Amino acid sequence: MTEFEPTKEELLKRIAELEQQVRVRKPADMEFRVSDKGGVSVYGLGRFPVTLYYEQWTRLLDHADELRAFMEENKSKLKMRPRAGV
Repeated sequence: MTEFEPTKEELLKRIAELEQQVRVRKPADMEFRVSDKGGVSVYGLGRFPVTLYYEQWTRLLDHADELRAFMEENKSKLKMRPRAGV
């Protein structure tokens, strides 16, 4: 081996460190970011982020109570997915 190639022990240590980092982050955590186009992206809801522009988020949030009521009224028709990390 050359001096730049890691040893087996170093590789195993690095794998353990990376696995620990993965364990620390909970799958149910949500993360917010500003997209390249200036929208607000929410990560952690599903496979892909949900991205809306500022005005869209404020309109949606202004109707949060109505949305919750609608979802409760139609709960029997909605598909429920198990929550990750619970």
